[in-house]
Amino acid sequence: MSRRTLRLNRAIQQEISRLLEKDVNDPRLANLISITEVSITEDLRHVRVYVSVMGDAETQSQTIEGFKAASGFIRKEVSSNLRMKHAPEFDFEYDNSIERGAAMLQLIEKVTRAE
Repeated sequence: MSRRTLRLNRAIQQEISRLLEKDVNDPRLANLISITEVSITEDLRHVRVYVSVMGDAETQSQTIEGFKAASGFIRKEVSSNLRMKHAPEFDFEYDNSIERGAAMLQLIEKVTRAE
C-alpha cells in the first residue's frame, strides 16, 4: 500500500469519526462506535470501513443499517471535505476484533490465576 493511500485511509477514518460526533443525526449511530480501520482501493473508488459497536447483536446490526442509510451523506461530506476528485463508494462492515481481544485477555487472566 502506498503512502498516499495510507494517509488517505487515516484522513477518511478521522473524517468519518468527526461526522459521527457532530453531523450525523441518525439515532442508530448514537451508540458507542469505533471506526477500527479504513481501507481504500488503489483506484480510490471504493472504501471499506470496519466498525466496532458496543452492544448486543441487534444493536450491531442496527448500527450497520444506520451506516448504510447514511452512506450517501458520508460519501458527499468526506469527498468534499477531503477535496477528493471522485466520491468513493463506502461499504461498512462490522469488526469484532475488540470483543475477540477482550475474550483473549480473559483467557490469559484465567491461565495466569490457575498457575
